[in-house]
Amino acid sequence: MPYFAFALLLLAIILFWLSSRQRRAAGLPGGRVIYTDTRAWGTVEKPLYAADLGLTGKPDYLVEQGVRIIPVEVKSGRTPDAPYDSHIFQLAAYCLLVHKTMGKRPPHGIIHYPGRDFAVDYTPELESVLLDNLADMRRDEHRTNVGRSHEEAHRCVRCGFRKVCDQKLA
Repeated sequence: MPYFAFALLLLAIILFWLSSRQRRAAGLPGGRVIYTDTRAWGTVEKPLYAADLGLTGKPDYLVEQGVRIIPVEVKSGRTPDAPYDSHIFQLAAYCLLVHKTMGKRPPHGIIHYPGRDFAVDYTPELESVLLDNLADMRRDEHRTNVGRSHEEAHRCVRCGFRKVCDQKLA
């Protein structure tokens, strides 16, 4: 009987170590995972939706830490020196959606790249810029003549509208 108890204890330690390792690999902070958009952990949750903003999103994870909820976005590309602006605004949108749908304003969110995690503070300033960007997008969605952004030539080359675009790069 003592060998059986020891074997169970050893198995529990190994399983705890494996789950801890999997959490770190996913970039998850300590806390309870209450939402996931990855099939690896079970069924995919319904998206978060704020009708007043017309905003919908599915963060990779939401982690509950006491009374706080922390969105976590996992990126698979190369690890940059600093998070990309588009990733910061995506994470800020998830923070806004958590605040609108769950009534809890996240103090920050986490962007997990393969080689590094970035904690991004969800400040009133970031929220204000996000809301301005959303307003600009709503205004622009009804425009018929929109200039293309060619700041990143490699994106133009791979664009699905390249064949019909009169502003494509050579």
